[in-house]
Amino acid sequence: MAARKSSGRRRYGKAASKRVESAMRRRKKGTLRSGRSGKRVTSRKQAIAIGLSEARKKGAKVPRKRGGRKRSGGRKRSSR
Repeated sequence: MAARKSSGRRRYGKAASKRVESAMRRRKKGTLRSGRSGKRVTSRKQAIAIGLSEARKKGAKVPRKRGGRKRSGGRKRSSR
């Protein structure tokens, strides 16, 4: 029996897929709300992020979050 080949890309579990699907439905219905503020979510990207976050909390197979780039506090000024 041949060993399974890893494709190298990141994989999501079925449970994660279901959570995202649920979040997308709630967004379409208008009942999806964001965290603390409780504002209605209309963005597709935000709905996906919420679905993945919920999946992570439930212990579904979701790849780890990518570390964001650090931004400096403002534009650097050259001294003359």
